[in-house]
Amino acid sequence: MQADLLFTGGPVLTPDGPRTTSVAVVGDRIAAVGDGAARELAGPRTEVVPLAGRLLLPGFQDAHVHPIAAGLELAQCDLTGARTAEATLAVVRAYAQAHPEREWITGGGWSLEAFEGGAPTKELLDAVVPDRPVYLPNRDHHGAWVNSRALRLAGITRDTPDPADGRFERDASGEPTGMLQEGAMHRVGRLAPAATAADRLAALLHAQRHLHALGVTAWQDALVGEFLGMDDPSDAYLTAARDGSLTARVVGALWWDRGRGAEQIPELVERRAAFSRGRFRAGSVKLMLDGIAETGTAALLDPYLDRCGCPTGSHGTSFLDPAALPSQVTQLDALGFQCHFHALGDRAVRDALDAVAAARRTNGPSDTRPQLAHLQIVHPDDVPRFARLGATANIQPLWAAHEPQMDELTIPFLGPERAARQYPFGALLRSGAMLAAGSDWPVSSPDPLQGIHVAVNRVLPGGTGPVFLPAERIGLTAALTAYTAGSAYANHLDETGAVRPGALADLVVLDRDPYAGPPEAIGDTGVALTYVGGERVFAAPDA
Repeated sequence: MQADLLFTGGPVLTPDGPRTTSVAVVGDRIAAVGDGAARELAGPRTEVVPLAGRLLLPGFQDAHVHPIAAGLELAQCDLTGARTAEATLAVVRAYAQAHPEREWITGGGWSLEAFEGGAPTKELLDAVVPDRPVYLPNRDHHGAWVNSRALRLAGITRDTPDPADGRFERDASGEPTGMLQEGAMHRVGRLAPAATAADRLAALLHAQRHLHALGVTAWQDALVGEFLGMDDPSDAYLTAARDGSLTARVVGALWWDRGRGAEQIPELVERRAAFSRGRFRAGSVKLMLDGIAETGTAALLDPYLDRCGCPTGSHGTSFLDPAALPSQVTQLDALGFQCHFHALGDRAVRDALDAVAAARRTNGPSDTRPQLAHLQIVHPDDVPRFARLGATANIQPLWAAHEPQMDELTIPFLGPERAARQYPFGALLRSGAMLAAGSDWPVSSPDPLQGIHVAVNRVLPGGTGPVFLPAERIGLTAALTAYTAGSAYANHLDETGAVRPGALADLVVLDRDPYAGPPEAIGDTGVALTYVGGERVFAAPDA
């Protein structure tokens, strides 16, 4: 047996921690780890990759991401780089002028903190695009900004009632302001031109190239279905899986229609069978329990505060009936589905854990590996329940830092005691919980190394401000493990996530060894090489 690849002369992150060694790959699997055993497999046709001090580790996996939505957004009016109202409007104006043929101006990714109170108005858009409807979801995709023309086309007036799962923001006189929250987005979004199957496939392949360049070899698409105008990405995945252009390993989380109940479960079973092809399989179900804290829609145990610090009486929004959830989750668990919960507020987290506990009581232990994503606020009583119930904590580390959206739109409305419970990565890890990691791209950057930087430092890359809840920092190995073995566990990709003999050769070579520098420099690290099943899918120009 002769190795196809031999990585040598550098640090390797193994299940026992980082150490200097060699790794041999034969075909799509790791054949040997260790200088002696690996070098014995070298032959005349072996490609030798000198690590030269660069860290080799398992390929990163994103346990919660929306690549096709991100790819589609990048191809439209992309506002992710704008940080002020003026810059955001300049991008919209320039895009509209460059695309006079577009019937609608669509895209999104704008930042809440760019606008006072996180709520821009239709008049701002009217000034730059008066002649066409505009529909722009914000960075977190729980709200959308529209102009007057879009409101008129949708028939939204001061007399239009709010939907049960959302609201139209209104001014003091009751007129819609142009900001649509949660379920209200659909009233306009459904009118915007739909992407084609070719658009979705192109978006997938564009996103895949970008993720491979960041060292990502596998992911879980956290929304496979139709939701608030977002495209169902399943056709793109099936096409790419059949023709071999899907080089990543992908798990699809099938969307649980929050307007229906258990009657949809047989349809999910059918979709799971139909969608499992090649490197794509759909064994998870996405249940969105609440919204986001910045708009007051994350579900809280105690009420939000107002600007004066007084309780408001609002506890946020539960999109799914907490009384019905345990039965629904128990049925899904019995059928072998993983339940993937969107749970930001402490009430949503508790509802999800209660549902998992009900499933465990009825079904007994199982390998369904339920996971709770986002976990912005977790009540201390619920932290140890993750380990007890075998529920994975799916974290988005980039959100755990001081920034305007946190400091201006979140902390004042939570109060100091509750604000100190945000993103408790350290507490969860110390309690024995399994951590997986994701980006929620396009909500935030899909770069794992940026997320790892924040998980370790609780400061944004390049930031010099105060550390955000320093007790919740985790070590570099723990952060890397969350993005590799932890996410592999959450994705049921048990033959990946570790550099060990017999594992699939999904590997990444960084451009340096982050262990060799200070924690403050982790965010400067980049990716040199990415491999999936021993095949190189990315190489940096200077690799």
